[in-house]
Amino acid sequence: MPNKEQSRWLILVIKLPAEPSRHRVAVWRELRKTGALSLGQGVWAVPDVPAFADGLARAITLTEQAEGQAVTLNAAGRSSEDAARFQALFTAARTADWTEFLADCGKFEAELAKEIRIAKFTLAELEEEEQSLERLRRWHRDLTARDVFGAPEAAEAAQRLKQCTAACEDYAERVFRALHQAPEGE
Repeated sequence: MPNKEQSRWLILVIKLPAEPSRHRVAVWRELRKTGALSLGQGVWAVPDVPAFADGLARAITLTEQAEGQAVTLNAAGRSSEDAARFQALFTAARTADWTEFLADCGKFEAELAKEIRIAKFTLAELEEEEQSLERLRRWHRDLTARDVFGAPEAAEAAQRLKQCTAACEDYAERVFRALHQAPEGE
């Protein structure tokens, strides 16, 4: 059962002009990036914890800049079952985020394996792979901050990120060895 602190939610009700649609898209993207749970058209929820404050503030600012309206409400479930159901919905959304993260880890590892297989050991490729790893690290940090209830996939994601880091370090070693090898015939 969620504790009293975790059963408090912020509900954001947003109303935006129909046109131009770019304003709705900007607010939607900000709320998705923040980790807000969509409850219906223009209604979003997040746990009432500091991790979500900046994202909600940005969404409200975007709404107001678009001449829309935003109302933030404090909420709690009327029963422990309501609170648990809401928490389960939020955790399911984080599970989807972690699943996508894990898939990208797999793509990253497959890309490194391909570069090793074709012996593409260049500094440019290494830099590209290091940028991809840094993107995974930032994403992991963001997901960890949003995952206030601890989705089960979080531990696997942390382990996969370590594996990606080790794979990138291995690739870097191969690149440096290839670059420092004396050309044949010398």
